[in-house]
Amino acid sequence: MSQATDRLAAIAARRAAGERRGIASICSAHPLVIEAALRHGKARGADVLIEATCNQVNHEGGYTGMTPADFRRFVETIAGKVGFSLDRLVLGGDHLGPNPWKHLPAAEAMAKASRMVDAYAEAGFTKIHLDASMGCAGEGAAPPDATIAARAAELAEVAEAATQRTGGAMPIYVIGTEVPVPGGALEAMDHLAVTTPEAALETMRIHREAFSRRGLDQAFSRALGVVVQPGVEFGNAEVITYQPDRARALAGTLRDLPQFVFEAHSTDYQPVSALSALVDDGFAILKVGPWLTFALREALYGLSHIADILAPDASRENLPAAMERVMLAAPGNWKNYYHGSATEQRIERHFSYSDRIRYYWPAPAAQQAVGALMRALGDRDIPSPLVSQYLSRLGGAVANGSIAPKARELLIAGVTEVLDTYAGATG
Repeated sequence: MSQATDRLAAIAARRAAGERRGIASICSAHPLVIEAALRHGKARGADVLIEATCNQVNHEGGYTGMTPADFRRFVETIAGKVGFSLDRLVLGGDHLGPNPWKHLPAAEAMAKASRMVDAYAEAGFTKIHLDASMGCAGEGAAPPDATIAARAAELAEVAEAATQRTGGAMPIYVIGTEVPVPGGALEAMDHLAVTTPEAALETMRIHREAFSRRGLDQAFSRALGVVVQPGVEFGNAEVITYQPDRARALAGTLRDLPQFVFEAHSTDYQPVSALSALVDDGFAILKVGPWLTFALREALYGLSHIADILAPDASRENLPAAMERVMLAAPGNWKNYYHGSATEQRIERHFSYSDRIRYYWPAPAAQQAVGALMRALGDRDIPSPLVSQYLSRLGGAVANGSIAPKARELLIAGVTEVLDTYAGATG
């Protein structure tokens, strides 16, 4: 993975030299999304950046049940199946800090965060987003910026030691205290503020000083990205599109900071023109996650309707009904995010942009329902009129022969359509 990491590490310098550079960061643990991303990268001859989050993958297993070493094996196994070169793969850890344990006192939460970062670095993850922006027990929503930076430096020291111990490629770091909520906004977005230039510069300054106090100047020289809020976000049914004029002053700070680019979170559902403008303005790392599984869910539901027509079977529960049953049986991943009437919550469970349904695809009952759907369709060619009716965005590609009209290929193609949007924006 070192060759791709080296290319990523050079992205700021190359941008400072006048090149237009950007990369999508794939934030998903769904095997079909990972496969689509690696197939897409192979077809384009491009590097692929795949990131796992602290809640999703950690030394205790996270909600996927995977440790960082497990996740690496998971991704590399898929890469082997599709023939994607590991020299073009970068694995990243996102929001690495005390967030999964913020209900604990700070010392305990940071001890667990340190063990998690050690596990990520030991497993060979080479892009590390240090995020200690959340308050722990008794601290309120967020500690002071100086405390955030000090904790980030503490975690960087752990990553450096683990990498030196294992002899792996030294990691590159992403810092930032203005970190959007992972997975989309929780409330109305009528007050979304763009990070000020002063706040961005202060973030870099206090992190540089915190690293230096620990003798980590060399590690800070590998700090590449700063997470800021460029004015993009999505909620359950709305998307705030990037407006370059609002972020002009923020983007201008990069002229004097050739070491850095900005990392933009929550870029899901942005049009290609907005994503392109973000890259033009120095937001070179574009995080995308829920949009990928949203597209996958769209394709799965379309195939469910097609199966009801091509292979009717009264004993087979359709996929939306099966997923409704799964989500109602275990509401923990959606009940604090979806509000309103019973009807409104039902719609959001299935169709929200925040895509909380993505947490349920690994459930045994969901796996069984998807398996039954795929067996019903098998390897048959799906008639073009049914693709047009239920998977209309893929109809043209099926008609011209660039996508085989088979169930599994249509699922991959649904995700690939989103990846194409990012490829068009990042070049």
